[in-house]
Amino acid sequence: MISGDVNVGKDGKLIEIENLSKIYKTGDFEVHALRGISLNVKKGEFVAIMGASGSGKSTFMNILGCLDKPTKGRYILDGIEVGGLNRDQLAEIRNKKIGFVFQGFNLLSRTSALENVELPLFYCSISQKERKEKALEALKIVGLADRVNHHPNQLSGGQQQRVAIARALVNNPSIILADEPTGNLDSRTSVEVMEIFQKLNEEGKTIVLVTHEPDIASFTKRHILFRDGKIKSDSLNNDIKIASEVIKYLPKIDEEGE
Repeated sequence: MISGDVNVGKDGKLIEIENLSKIYKTGDFEVHALRGISLNVKKGEFVAIMGASGSGKSTFMNILGCLDKPTKGRYILDGIEVGGLNRDQLAEIRNKKIGFVFQGFNLLSRTSALENVELPLFYCSISQKERKEKALEALKIVGLADRVNHHPNQLSGGQQQRVAIARALVNNPSIILADEPTGNLDSRTSVEVMEIFQKLNEEGKTIVLVTHEPDIASFTKRHILFRDGKIKSDSLNNDIKIASEVIKYLPKIDEEGE
């Protein structure tokens, strides 16, 4: 049984990647998506993974999210070496230790916001009452306490992404992985979403976010740039933008349409 509690070492490492490679075989050809990646992510970091299409960042995130396995190298998440796990164990890791946020929201259209957020809890041994309480709390955190019974088609894009963030939070995961979470959103709503991520990070959540937008990366604390399957640069952001301040100078959506 895999615990959902965070179990980092004395050095605070939540993620340890050592000489990670991923090779895809297509007929007689080999595609080297990752080439000997090594890095660590400590608990409480807020990291942006950047790079052009084909740089390896999506493959890297799939491995981080236990959606794919490396060809070579080691991946240790929260003290657990992921490479040796079977399919069921990987599914348990994804459910208990990782919260996913996607560009396309990935909400079930015929269910309410509350029911969408409850979904990860159906794999846990808790009562219906506790599921509802946890989902309500997660929706409250993202500012949607008054939208719990709304279906996705009754919500704006920004509200749908908030529901997706609440769903990622509901199991109190060790890490949140966000793959282009602002890709389908307008400028103001994108900053509003980054404000949520910054607040969660301030409260101790570890977040790894994929983005191709420097403006979005500017809200994170660390930038890792991929190129040709390798890490080109890995640096701290010394000029972090504060989303709550940036929003003050952005026009509201209805004003933009006037």
